[in-house]
Amino acid sequence: MPETETNSAHHHGSEVAIETVSKAYGDITVLRDVNMTIKPGEFFTLLGPSGCGKTTLLRAIAGFHPINSGRITFDGKDISRLPPWERNIGFVFQNYALWPNKTIFDNVAYGLKLRKIPKAEVGKRVRNALQQVQLKNVEDRYPSEMSGGMQQRIAMARALVIDPPLLLLDEPMSNLDARLRVSLRQELRDLQQRIGVTAIYVTHDQEEALELSDRIAVMNGGVVEQLSEPEHIYARPQTRFVAEFVGDANFLEGHIENGGFRLVDGRRLMVADPGEAGPATLFIRPERVRLTEPGQGDIDAAVSDTRYVGRSWVHRLTFGDGMHVWVDAPARLESGHMFGLGFEAATLLRDK
Repeated sequence: MPETETNSAHHHGSEVAIETVSKAYGDITVLRDVNMTIKPGEFFTLLGPSGCGKTTLLRAIAGFHPINSGRITFDGKDISRLPPWERNIGFVFQNYALWPNKTIFDNVAYGLKLRKIPKAEVGKRVRNALQQVQLKNVEDRYPSEMSGGMQQRIAMARALVIDPPLLLLDEPMSNLDARLRVSLRQELRDLQQRIGVTAIYVTHDQEEALELSDRIAVMNGGVVEQLSEPEHIYARPQTRFVAEFVGDANFLEGHIENGGFRLVDGRRLMVADPGEAGPATLFIRPERVRLTEPGQGDIDAAVSDTRYVGRSWVHRLTFGDGMHVWVDAPARLESGHMFGLGFEAATLLRDK
């Protein structure tokens, strides 16, 4: 099949570099000196709460929002001043932005017609793009006849038909129900891997980010709090914000002193390599707390609440003056039962 060979030959992801990019609306700064490099062919996610700057950054990369300072380069070429249509980017909007009065064919072909691609070629490329997103024989239908999941795929086909080296996706799953999101996530990841396009994905859904991404930038208040692989974001958050935003976590306030960690109620916990003295927070995921016999762990605590979450039981264990930790366990623990808690897997976070 010679056709697929020529196709894959020009499918290569661009490298995108964001260099000290800042953006303000009036006196409100939405991006502050953001730096990151997205590797060719990477699935890169911007994760954070609403208003953290992730969508503004995505739109700045697309050219919809001019930046105030810094620069953005594609494969080393400064594109900061180029209009969107000269950046050759595929963009998938949150609301899909399909034209209701145009057929699926015309919706998908739009970018090709702008680029004055010959008609015979247009037909072939539209069918190919629809095939990539697993839609067949829908060219003559209209968006309103299609389900949300299908409209999402059409929006993807329209973004991919121009054969972009870079695909930008702005919360594209947020209008879909939970089950569909999960299956489309997998499809999107497979598609991106197959065609080798660099993808930058915006979401506030931590599960989506962990599952899809090669790397994640967690944003908060216009800055990047942490940029790393999903497993580091989850297991080794660098700030309290990252630890709280991604996954469930326990936090115990205290002080580092004499090479150990002292909780606010005076108990000392052994922690590996605590670092220099000062206020700190002990952070540990519920599934990493070790349950032992009373007296065998760092702290003794009593079961005070139980919740069933499908894969496991989550228990609140209380100790001292109203302090508690949440612990995952495969079976239900008796209310009031005493356990020892082991915190070997804990990390100490310092306020930045």
